[in-house]
Amino acid sequence: MDAPAPGSGEVPEDPFALHNSASAVVDDHGEIVGWSERAREHLGYPPEEVLGRTALELLFDPCDRETVLDAAAACARDGGRSGVLAVRHRSGRRVELGFRARAVIRADAAREWFLVVAPAEEVLRWETDRSVLDGLFRRSPIGLAVHAPDLSILRVNRALARFAQLPTTQMRGRRIGDFLFGPDVEPIETRLRGVLETGDPLIFTEQPCRTRSDPGRERVVSVSAFRIEDPAGDILGVTQLVEDVTDRYRARRRLALLNRTSARIGTTLDLGRTTWELADVAVPDLADAVSVDLLETVARGEETSEGTSGPVRRMAVHSVVPEALRVMHPTGEVFHFDPRTPQARCLAEQQPILEPVLLSSPGWYFQDPERTRRAFGLGAHSMIVVPLTARGLLLGLLSLWRAERPEPFEEDDLTLAEEFASRAALCIDNARRYTQQHQAALTLQRSLLPRELPRHSAVEVAHRYLPADPATGVGGDWFDVIPLSGARVALVVGDVVGHGLHAAATMGRLRTAVHTLAGLDYAPDEVLSHLDDLVNRLADEQEPADGHAQGRQIVGATCLYAVYDPTSRRCTLARAGHLPPAVVTSDGAVSLLDLPQGPPLGLGGLPFESAELELAEGSLLALYTNGLVEARGHDLDEGLERLRKALSRPGRSLEETCTAVQNALLPDHPRDDVALLLARTRVLAPEQVASWELAAEPTAAARARHLTQATLSGWGLEEVAFTAELVVSELVTNAYRYGGGGPVTLRIIRDRGLICEVSDRSSTAPHLRRARTTDEGGRGLFLVAQLTERWGTRYTRDGKTVWTEFLLPPAAEEHSAAADVTITRGPADSP
Repeated sequence: MDAPAPGSGEVPEDPFALHNSASAVVDDHGEIVGWSERAREHLGYPPEEVLGRTALELLFDPCDRETVLDAAAACARDGGRSGVLAVRHRSGRRVELGFRARAVIRADAAREWFLVVAPAEEVLRWETDRSVLDGLFRRSPIGLAVHAPDLSILRVNRALARFAQLPTTQMRGRRIGDFLFGPDVEPIETRLRGVLETGDPLIFTEQPCRTRSDPGRERVVSVSAFRIEDPAGDILGVTQLVEDVTDRYRARRRLALLNRTSARIGTTLDLGRTTWELADVAVPDLADAVSVDLLETVARGEETSEGTSGPVRRMAVHSVVPEALRVMHPTGEVFHFDPRTPQARCLAEQQPILEPVLLSSPGWYFQDPERTRRAFGLGAHSMIVVPLTARGLLLGLLSLWRAERPEPFEEDDLTLAEEFASRAALCIDNARRYTQQHQAALTLQRSLLPRELPRHSAVEVAHRYLPADPATGVGGDWFDVIPLSGARVALVVGDVVGHGLHAAATMGRLRTAVHTLAGLDYAPDEVLSHLDDLVNRLADEQEPADGHAQGRQIVGATCLYAVYDPTSRRCTLARAGHLPPAVVTSDGAVSLLDLPQGPPLGLGGLPFESAELELAEGSLLALYTNGLVEARGHDLDEGLERLRKALSRPGRSLEETCTAVQNALLPDHPRDDVALLLARTRVLAPEQVASWELAAEPTAAARARHLTQATLSGWGLEEVAFTAELVVSELVTNAYRYGGGGPVTLRIIRDRGLICEVSDRSSTAPHLRRARTTDEGGRGLFLVAQLTERWGTRYTRDGKTVWTEFLLPPAAEEHSAAADVTITRGPADSP
């Protein structure tokens, strides 16, 4: 059989095998007495040319004879010899041959030497392979096992015997389950059977394993396997290579854990979510159970205090053992650590603490003996406590336990936990800082919004205000219900561009301006014009002094302003880039008002227009910001359609309607602030309003006093009649003197207070002044201001109206409040 070619990768046969080698016999005198046919093939000499001749003279060059004689002497001394010699071929060339020589004793006590030779190259290659095989079983650091087809062990090397902690001689005939822990046996045997059945090799497959001699230590091994066959192709078994890669696996796992820490912690700026991400990443790769505790001040988003003995808040817990969650302090609980516990020491010293064996750590018991007893019952046996520090500030601590995994924490685990905690602490501190800023913005925003809407006889109102998702930041949405003169009411919604403190502060300035403008009784389009000027001035204030645009805040807003009069049922509206309001009739029909669009506030110089409509009693006005109908997941048209459907059900209270709109349109965490204001219109009953037109003549004041006295007597308001007569007389006198000569209109309204209005055709505003002692007049408006709760002037297309308001006696005020709820209609009183 031909030897395999060099480098072919096949295992060569034994070159000294009888069917493969050349042989010769040499007697004790060096004469050749035997010669094989294979020897003839190797050296070219036929038997008749060599038999009886001396091998030294025939086969070796003179220069090699000394070497041959030394080999012969060693052979005679030791009874045998092997090596390589240069032999002369019949053609004269030198041939390197490997040889083995053994002594043969004849019956006559004569000694002969039996030689087996083969080409030196084959011998060397075969010897190398033998050395490799010997090295695999004696000196290889990688475990090697040869299994029979039934997976019983035929042979193992010393490395695998050391791993199993058994001598190699005691492992023959055993099975894997005799030295590996039970749960780890089945995966290995299943894979080996697959190799036997398919012939496909198993390459570097990692799996955990524990030996029966040391079940408390978990290792990770890399297993490779291949099927072994004889030359005929019959299956002899399977060879398995086992390498302990525990250290490499742990290093790779630690690196992967740190990478996951960077990728999975801090995905949001929510403090609770960030601490939960920390707990989720730590289990199960680093620990079997984990808790994250923050100092209470940190949990509130505040700056940390100097001391570390304050309470902590449990922010997150996670465990591979569900029962452990019932043993640990629950999320949200605020408590103190006992000074003798490892956690308290960690906070005080700001140093990590490793407790490899909890049974030897008595301080752990002091926190809660009952919880400790139950934790031991679940297998808790090792703990690490690491402080969470970032930017030099102590934020809290991370506690890690092992219960399911048998090996205790080691120094390498502590180092990993420190690196893990330091990265997570930065994310927690970022979330804390954001929480602090977000809460400051929310506080500012809430302080600028109305806490309670005033009750008003013109409308019944309900509202919803939902701040945006914390990741987006607070916005600049606002709403208002502002009482106006003449029992009227202003309804306002607005939205400032952007988010954050700047948007909230701008919203507060605009809201204050709206209140001021409403107090001056400007028409809706005039209010928007003044707001537009204000927004432009705010934008100019934001312009950097050096002229560069970097850092400039964009200032812009939308607004809807509506004024409703319950005596006339007229509603006047104007909008600046805002979405139109919805009107719902008493039968549930919903429509979006077609109002002039108007540019957003801040463009400057563009006109605004008002629209006026009449609303039936009980009509519902819905004012809202774009965050309501442009919520995530649907476009504007779809959002408006959803709003229509949510408003279209009659018979519900305003609060129920607000809830229905919120459920129909908003996700759990809206991406923008949402303001919704619902107002159901009321109408003052005819018996609550009395109005007269008085001729511009000297007797007008006397006529006004008489009508006022008679009307108030009919309403049962005699207590305020004298004061009202005096005020009305003064206002009518002024209108007669300075009103331009036209008729004067007197209107008295009984609402929560008593309203007296005098209208004339002059646009000249009355001014309050302090009269000198020598002046004959100039004291009338001073008396009016002293005798009334409020007074003022509003302008109309035809002139102006001077109005006053009186407080009613308690009994009369309760009667008026009851009239807000149930208004009965009847014939008008005629004084």
